[in-house]
Order: sequence, then structure tokens, then C-alpha cells
Amino acid sequence: MSATTLGIIGTGMVGVGVARRAVDAGLNVVLSNSRGPETLAGLVAELGERSRAATPAEAATAGDLVIASMPLAAHERLPRVELAGKTVIDPMNYAPKPDWRVPELDSDKMTSSELVQRHLAGARVVKALHCIGPKQLLDLFRPAGAPDRTALPLSGDDPDAKNEVADLLDVLGFDAVDLGTLAESWRSEPNTPLYALPYVGQPPSGLTPKDFVTWVQQAPGVPTSAALVRELGAAAVRGPAGFQL
Repeated sequence: MSATTLGIIGTGMVGVGVARRAVDAGLNVVLSNSRGPETLAGLVAELGERSRAATPAEAATAGDLVIASMPLAAHERLPRVELAGKTVIDPMNYAPKPDWRVPELDSDKMTSSELVQRHLAGARVVKALHCIGPKQLLDLFRPAGAPDRTALPLSGDDPDAKNEVADLLDVLGFDAVDLGTLAESWRSEPNTPLYALPYVGQPPSGLTPKDFVTWVQQAPGVPTSAALVRELGAAAVRGPAGFQL
């Protein structure tokens, strides 16, 4: 692939998990968060010479591709100027809270990635890396052509941007399945059969939403084929938006 540097905005579990996989796959990463580069010294030391810390604007500028791995509620802090013209991977999921809801998402008038694209009007947003946990990302990568290679869904409005992200997923060790436009990205969001469960198997019964998240964070990965991803995406029925925490 042409991209050799991945800019990462947000260093929670998703951002750090992607950074680990990217460095192991031979990519360079530029890490950033809202607390400042100095707070990432330990992580950069652990990841090694392929990583460095920066501000979000600097990570956006440096990245051939950029992943916005921050809470959706903070998406308006993404640096619009520096991300203009970039392909931006959106792994964010809508988790409404009493003090933060988006009526357009609650009413299914738009998807969360369309909301991000509206903010980043000059960028090319691709929904990806949102329905697999960091542990499974590190468990399930395989070389191209492996019989048990796992596939991940992506959605976007720009075909070239989707190809860029598919190439990145290939380098990370995964096949990609195109589920269509950002308007169709709900097909792999929370409350659909493609969200998390194919990659972890059936959880124990009786889990609260918070317990489910904890369980997913620790569960071993389950290989998931491209055929199954296509099947589950096509069969999805749109329901209430958002993961309730």
C-alpha cells in the first residue's frame, strides 16, 4: 500500500490497539490525544522507533491515513483544516447519555459517520474498525490468503478512500467487505448482528450493557469470514441507534 504513516487521534483502547497492530505490521504511527504529547511518552517508548507523539493537528498532518479514535461526543474537536483532503477512518460509535444525545441519530435521519462527515466536510470519511475490539484485532490478524482470515466491514461515500482503507486493513491482516455508503453504515453499528458478536462468539446470558463491554474487551477472537460479514450486513434491519451504556 502507498500509506506508510497512520495518524491516530485519540489513544483510548481502540487507538492504542490499532497502533500496536500497525507498528507490528511495519507502519509508522503518530499518536495524539487531548491531554498533550508528553502524556504519551510511555506508550511511545513501548511501541518503539516506528511511533512518535504529537498534537491532534500534527497527527492529522503527518498521517497518510488518519484514524479518529475518540468518543463520538468529542468529534467536533477533530481538526478540520488539517484533515481536509485526507481519508479519515471513523471507528466511533454512538453511545447516547442523559447529557448528550443527537436527535438526528436517535431518529435515524442520519448515521454517526454521516455526522462526522458533516463536520469534516473537506475529508473523506470511511467507517471501519468500529465493530471489533482491540483484543480481537490483536488476536485475529492473518496473512493474505489464510483460510481463517477475518474480514471487517467498511462503509464510505468515496470509492478511492474505501480502497485506501481496504489496503490498510489488508496490511493489518484483515480482508475488507464494502457495505456501501455512509448512509448504509448502520448495517454494522451497535444493535446489528455485525457488531462485536461475530468476532467474539455468544456472550454469557444476563449481561448488562456495561458488563457486555467488559466481556468483549477480554474475550478471545473468533475468525469471521468475508462471506459471513456480507450475509450479516445484507440481512441487518435498522433499529434504535446507539449503544446504551
